Amino acid sequence: MMKDLTKGSPMKLILSFGIPVLLGYLFQQLYSVVDTAIVGKTLGGAALAAVGSTGSVNFLVVGFCCGICGGMAIPVAQQFGAGNDRDLRKYMTNGVWLCVIIGVLLTLSTVVFCRNILTAMHTPEDIYERAYLYIVTIFAGLPAYFLYNFAAGILRSLGDSRTPVIWLIVASVVNVVLDILFILAFHMDVFGAALATVLAQGLAGVGCLIRILRGYPILKTQRADWRWDGRKVKNLCLMGLPMGFQYSITAIGCVMIQAAVNDLGTVYVTAVTAAGKVSGFLCCPFDAMGSTMATYGGQHVGAGKLERLNQGLRACILLGLGYSLIALVVTWLFADPLNMLFLDAESAALLPLARQNLLICVAFYFPLALVNIIRFLIQGMGFPPLATLAGLFEMAARGGLAMLVPMFGYTAACFANPAAWVLADLFLIPAYFHCYKVLKLRHPSDPLEQEEPQVQVQVQAQAG
Repeated sequence: MMKDLTKGSPMKLILSFGIPVLLGYLFQQLYSVVDTAIVGKTLGGAALAAVGSTGSVNFLVVGFCCGICGGMAIPVAQQFGAGNDRDLRKYMTNGVWLCVIIGVLLTLSTVVFCRNILTAMHTPEDIYERAYLYIVTIFAGLPAYFLYNFAAGILRSLGDSRTPVIWLIVASVVNVVLDILFILAFHMDVFGAALATVLAQGLAGVGCLIRILRGYPILKTQRADWRWDGRKVKNLCLMGLPMGFQYSITAIGCVMIQAAVNDLGTVYVTAVTAAGKVSGFLCCPFDAMGSTMATYGGQHVGAGKLERLNQGLRACILLGLGYSLIALVVTWLFADPLNMLFLDAESAALLPLARQNLLICVAFYFPLALVNIIRFLIQGMGFPPLATLAGLFEMAARGGLAMLVPMFGYTAACFANPAAWVLADLFLIPAYFHCYKVLKLRHPSDPLEQEEPQVQVQVQAQAG
C-alpha cells in the first residue's frame, strides 16, 4: 500500500512507516545472525573467525550496492511527492539499467580480486581459505543484492514499507532451512552459509519485483519508459553514487580496524566477530530510522513542504534517544548471554573481550542514532555529497584509531566506531541546518515549478 508521508503527524507517520522497515532490517540481519550462529556453534571458533574476518570488506562491497540502490530511489520518492508519475517511471527504468551495468562490473571485479583483498587485510593464514570461500561466494551473488535493494527502494519510495519486510520474512525462513541443509546435512562448511544467504536474498528480490510488476498501476511501464535518458541517468548517478561511496568510505575505515584486529590474532577476531553480530542486530532500529527519514525527506522536498522537515527530525531524534537508553540497559544486563549465541563452549573464555567491545559501542548508540537520522534525511533532501563527506570523517576516525591499536591494543579497536560516530555528528548537525537554509532561500514557496526539482536541489547542494 502506498503511503504519503507529507500529511499527518510526523511522529505517527515515522512510526507507521518505520516499524515495517525495522522488521525488514531485523530479518535481513537474521540472515547474518543465523549464518554466524550456526557456523560458530557447529563448525567452531576458527570458522567463526573466518566469516568474521570478512565482515568489513563484506560491508564495503554490499554496502556500496545498498547505498547506490537507496540513492537512486530518492528521485522516485521526490517525483511521487510531486505527483509526476511519468518521470517516476522513467527514473525507475533508467535505474534498472544502471543497476545492471554497475552490478556486472562490481561482481566481476570483486570476484577476480578477492584474494588480493584478503591478503591486503592481513587475514590470518589459519582461516584464510575459509574466509576466501565465504566472501567470494557473497561477491558472486551480488546481483541478488542489487535486485532486492533496488526493488525494495522503489517500493519504499511509494510509501510501501510492508512488501519488502514480508518477503524478507519468507527469505529468512528459507535461509535458516538452507543453512541447516547445507551445513549440517551436506557438510558444505562456510560455503553453505554464504550460498544460503545469497539464495535467500535473491528470493526476497524476486518477491519485491513481482509486487512492482503486478501491484501498482503507477509503475506499469511502456516501451518509451525504457529508453536511455542521459539527463535522468546523470541525476540518478548524482544521487546514487555518493550514497554508495558513503557506505564504502565508511567501510574503508572498518577495513582498517579489521586489519589491525587481524594482526592481534584469531582470538581477538573471534571476540570482535561475536560482539559485532550482536551490535549489528541491536543497530537495526537506527538503520530503519535512516531509511524512513530518507523517504520522509524526499517526499517532503518533492511536495514543497519544507516546514515539516524539522518536525520529522525532532520526532525521530526522540525515538533514537529512547531506544539508545533501552539498548544500553539490556546490553549491560545480558551482554554475555547475547555474545554466547555466537560462541561455542571452547570459545567461552573470550567473553570478557566480547563484552568490552559490545558495551563500549552500545554506550555511544545515541551519536549513532544521530548519524543515521540526519545523514539519511540530508540525502532525501537532495544533498548526498554532504552526507558522503560525513563518511570521510568516520573513515578518518577509524583510521586514526587503527594506527593506535599497535600501541594501545584491543581497547583502541573497541573505541573506533564510537569515535567515528561522534566525529561524523560534529559535521552532520551543522550540515543539516545549512541544507535546510539553502532550500528555504531557493524555494520560499513551491519548489516544484521546475520539471525536475531534484536536479535543482542537487545544483543547490553543489553551489552551497
